[in-house]
Amino acid sequence: MPVRGWLTTCVLLVGPYVTPSEARAQATPGEGLPVVEHTLDNGMRLLILPRSSSPTVSFVVQYEVGGVNEVLGSTGIAHLLEHLLFKGTTTIGTRNYPAEQALFAEMDAIQDTILMLRSRVADHDTAGIGALNGRIRTLEDRARTHVVANEFDLVLSTAGARGLNATTDSESTTYFVELPSNRVRLWFIMESDRMRNSVFREFYSERDVVAEERRMRVDTQPFALTYQAHMATAFRVHPYGVPVVGYMSDVQSLTRRQVVDYYRRFYGPNNAVVAIVGDVDPDQIIGWAEEYFGGIPAGEAPRPVLAREPEQRGERRTEIEFDAEPLVRMGWHVVDNLHDDMPALVMLTSLLTGGRTSRLYQRLVVRERLATSVTSSMGPGSRFAQLFSISAVPRAPHSTLDIEAVVYEELDRLAAQPPEDIDLQRVRNQVEAGNFRRLTSNLGLALQVAGSASLYGDWRASFRFSRRLQAVTPNDVSRVVRTHFTRKNRTVATLVKNATDR
Repeated sequence: MPVRGWLTTCVLLVGPYVTPSEARAQATPGEGLPVVEHTLDNGMRLLILPRSSSPTVSFVVQYEVGGVNEVLGSTGIAHLLEHLLFKGTTTIGTRNYPAEQALFAEMDAIQDTILMLRSRVADHDTAGIGALNGRIRTLEDRARTHVVANEFDLVLSTAGARGLNATTDSESTTYFVELPSNRVRLWFIMESDRMRNSVFREFYSERDVVAEERRMRVDTQPFALTYQAHMATAFRVHPYGVPVVGYMSDVQSLTRRQVVDYYRRFYGPNNAVVAIVGDVDPDQIIGWAEEYFGGIPAGEAPRPVLAREPEQRGERRTEIEFDAEPLVRMGWHVVDNLHDDMPALVMLTSLLTGGRTSRLYQRLVVRERLATSVTSSMGPGSRFAQLFSISAVPRAPHSTLDIEAVVYEELDRLAAQPPEDIDLQRVRNQVEAGNFRRLTSNLGLALQVAGSASLYGDWRASFRFSRRLQAVTPNDVSRVVRTHFTRKNRTVATLVKNATDR
């Protein structure tokens, strides 16, 4: 995520600029928000923030299940589930659920046969597999006669819902919506039904949709292809190197039984953080939560991610051939979000590429005209040690090597000479402006407190980050450059024109 998005996601309200020592001592106003916390007996955590500024309420459900929890062979399962959890339940989205179930069993048996044929490496019966896929499509068409399409969405939108959507990342899957405050109880009815009784109808066609999404957004996009190759080269052990969307062969092989089992094991209340922000009465919200969610049994906790990327002992380089203009991504292994170095690294992203006055933008794009664009980011997640990446697109006739030379020179300069404090002050000002913008959005607050509680166990953690940013000194920035931005810790991915086009 670009630095501006990262900052506005992770920090909220900060006061006037204070000295680093004062910043360490003062709590941010965000930490004092009147968030009501309540945990059900089954482990579901509720975070309720009453705000009566408008008669609306934002709901966020964040499950602590994401790409890092998957295993090879079933990558992309959380992302597929994100799609399927909008398909309705045993009572929503269907005219005849028992008839649907009977057709599901037929389809799944055919899929088992397809997987058996695919496993015979020396005997690819492509015609036979194609015919079997055709039979599945026919059965799904029959099943659709029992389906009320998009009824889950329709019920909520008829009640005035806005922004019904979801997202999957490396460490979580998040569902969110906004409703009028007089429709709050409807959300409890719908969401508890989805948690307890989801039905993955239209499974195979939706799996094809996800595969096509991967094809359109990754396999045919130069930036996405380069990003995927860069992560895979940098993370050889840690699951951060596996794309959240999954590998194509895995996505196309997922079965309904696999997905149902994964959902039943991990998408239970004990793995969910629910944030509710808006015009609500916390006591009433807790009562409804107990009524609708309290009886849902807890599931399994995902296995802890114990893999750690070993220290890199030499520069790694990878090259991707594609029919597109060149681009380059340079990355260095850094730290997780709670590490003491992270605030200085966030400052560094803004110093390097945060706007038209930033160092790399000024030198690469404005003065020397070596590049058409330059950005920096950290990721792909937050909980584990990340990759600090700088990406740029060269301007003809300049090359990616020309860009690399300038980037390394600027980093060496920062390592030797700390930036001016006035440069850091610009970042502090950006943070403060973003904080106030964020306060206007119930949904923004709900996403922040849910994300912070899910990732770090405390909804206040992301608010504290703004205090840590205020404490960063110029010497801190130079220190993290010297510590992390070494040649042996560097991974470079370059996209080049297809060999036949050069």
